[in-house]
Amino acid sequence: MDNPNPYSSQHLLAELFPPDDPLEESGSLQDRPLQAPAAAPAPVTKAGPRARRASSKSSKVPVKGPAKAAPAVATPAATPAATATVRSQVPAAAPAPQAPVSDPTVPSPAPWEQRERYRALGQVVAVVNQKGGVGKTTSTINLGAALAEQGSRVLLVDFDPQGALSVGLGLNPNEIEVSIYDLLLDRTVSLPQVVVPSRVPGLDLVPSNIDLSAAEVVLVSEVAREQLLKRCLEPAQKIYDYILIDCPPSLGLLTVNALTAADSVIIPLECEYFALRGMALLMDTVAKVQERLNPELRVMGIVATMLEARTIHGREVLSRVGEKFGDKLFKTVIHKTIKFSEGSVAGVPILNYAPSSNGAQEYRDLAREVVGRAS
Repeated sequence: MDNPNPYSSQHLLAELFPPDDPLEESGSLQDRPLQAPAAAPAPVTKAGPRARRASSKSSKVPVKGPAKAAPAVATPAATPAATATVRSQVPAAAPAPQAPVSDPTVPSPAPWEQRERYRALGQVVAVVNQKGGVGKTTSTINLGAALAEQGSRVLLVDFDPQGALSVGLGLNPNEIEVSIYDLLLDRTVSLPQVVVPSRVPGLDLVPSNIDLSAAEVVLVSEVAREQLLKRCLEPAQKIYDYILIDCPPSLGLLTVNALTAADSVIIPLECEYFALRGMALLMDTVAKVQERLNPELRVMGIVATMLEARTIHGREVLSRVGEKFGDKLFKTVIHKTIKFSEGSVAGVPILNYAPSSNGAQEYRDLAREVVGRAS
């Protein structure tokens, strides 16, 4: 059998990395101890035929089996302790970075502490009219949903003891454990304990029930009673872009609290004669709050609601309001439709109940006007 070629690549690799290397199984070049290179063979020179025959006769040695390659320079075997030491010096691979927690479009599922990182606009808007049935609650729900649909974070505050806003968003007033009443009168209750997420992404709610009807009696003896709601809503201004307060149909202490806490006022006005008559008294109340309690308060606008375009009376009232208040009247007019009532029964805004209806589109247009006037 012929001797293996000492200059082949297999022969050289076998010398550098012998098969019995204890670190061969690890497959890590960093863990392998350094080895001295094998001695280079003597250079071969060409000789004549006689010299080659003489050399072959003198170098013949009986060989049993295949000839073994010349062993590499002996190196001390790596012990397990040394192997562990070498491996411990190799820097461990950095852990795979975790995916960042995305800031959700809906503020409700996110923890309160995470939402505080959001730089909010913090506009407080009171939806006020001392006359009932003019569309305050409907406008608060659907305007808030439209603002949330456009990417804003919105908090709705039910400040009416009837709790219509809470019912309109699918809550049962009898099952509310902590409400705006507790937030006003119990200093141990904080805003995160009262806020309830709604079914609409980006829209939260501070609920109310009949307990709030006793607040006006209790607040009579409180110091700075007109500013209690303002104090309660200050943490929310760091988190929400818009805070809409649904006021009760009166001009009592609760409404004064809402006007004191608000930056601006939206007045829903039914296109009907009796609703128009109460505007003078409402404007007088707003002026008194501006003078005595909240100098920064302003009337953002008047929104015409529940318009029956088929009647002459509705069109006449709308024309009179435009002549009287001019630019204070929003260009968007909310027409009367049964979809609003059906959405309230379902416990969702009209933007979710009938997103392609005219009423839903009108509140989207109103939300754009509100954003333009608030900025």
